[in-house]
Amino acid sequence: MSATPAGAHASASVQRVRDALRARGLAQDVVDLALSARTAADAARALGCRVEQIAKSLIFRLVDSGEPLLVVTSGGHRVDEAAVAALVGEGIVRGDADFVRQATGFAIGGVAPLAHPRPIRTLIDEALMSWPEIWAAAGHPSTVFRLRPDELVAITGGRVAPVG
Repeated sequence: MSATPAGAHASASVQRVRDALRARGLAQDVVDLALSARTAADAARALGCRVEQIAKSLIFRLVDSGEPLLVVTSGGHRVDEAAVAALVGEGIVRGDADFVRQATGFAIGGVAPLAHPRPIRTLIDEALMSWPEIWAAAGHPSTVFRLRPDELVAITGGRVAPVG
C-alpha cells in the first residue's frame, strides 16, 4: 500500500471528516494515497485491496422532494437506479457537481459518508457488509479512511439494502 497519514491533502474538508469520526468515537486515521483516487479501481490499487472493499459515496436527488439521497455502494457495483427508486418511493437522478457540493460540502470524488452540513437519508449496499474492513473517501479525492461495515451503518444511520 503506497499510502501515508493525510498531510499533503490536509484541507478543511479532510479535517471535517477527522472531527466527525472522533465525535462518533472512532479514531481512524485519514490516509493520503498520494495519487488521485477518484475511482474505486484507483483507490483499490493504491490500497492493495479489492475494488469491492471501496465504499463509494454517490449523491442522488430525489425527483419529487428535491432532497439528497446518499447511496454508499461497493466499488464493484453500479447503482440500480430503478431498484433504489423503489426502495425510497420516488424517482432519483444523479446529483450534479453543484448539488453534491451543496448537499455534502464535498466535491465529487471526495464525498465522505459523514460530516455533511445536515443529515442525509442514506442507503448502504448490502454487498459491503460481507467484508471485515472497507475504505471510504475522507473529504478529498486522494484521502480515505478504513472502517468496518457496522461502523459505516452506525456513522451514517443508513439502511442496508440491495442497491446494485
